[in-house]
Amino acid sequence: MDAPPLVLTAALAPTEQAWLDGWREEFFPPERNHLAAHLTLFHALPGARRDAIEAALEEIAARTPPPTARADGLRFLGAGVAVGVHSPALVTLRAELATLWAGALTRQDEQPLRPHVTVCNKVTPERARAVERELSTRFTPRTFALPGLTLFAYAGGPWIPLSAFPFKGLSVALEPR
Repeated sequence: MDAPPLVLTAALAPTEQAWLDGWREEFFPPERNHLAAHLTLFHALPGARRDAIEAALEEIAARTPPPTARADGLRFLGAGVAVGVHSPALVTLRAELATLWAGALTRQDEQPLRPHVTVCNKVTPERARAVERELSTRFTPRTFALPGLTLFAYAGGPWIPLSAFPFKGLSVALEPR
């Protein structure tokens, strides 16, 4: 049996995790809300290369200071809404990883990163616009640091947490969510 694909995310700080989880709980269709809020970097890394991927992530995270990020606005997705995240350092890190794994990426993962956290998805466009209007009355830009990277195995719906890689200078173990 083939190893399941791997999903790589940027971990969210506890305050942002709680904020975005709350919005997902409120606005994501309950029957589809199997995951905590997440900022996906890669959707389907080859599971057969897990050991090499984890070794690379361990080395890169250990030398990378926690990137600064800014939740800077809402993004309409057609059938959903996301919080846009501006983080040049994260985009650069993700590009470095994409270069490292060139030839092993899916077409989706070959695309440049547009960081965001989806808080509503798989709804009608009308519902998505209503959610966007509601959230626009609550949204305030905020800046935060990203504490590390988290790796999951894709299991069809829920993801299986595998490992976490804290950024340089952070000794706290991250829990994959």
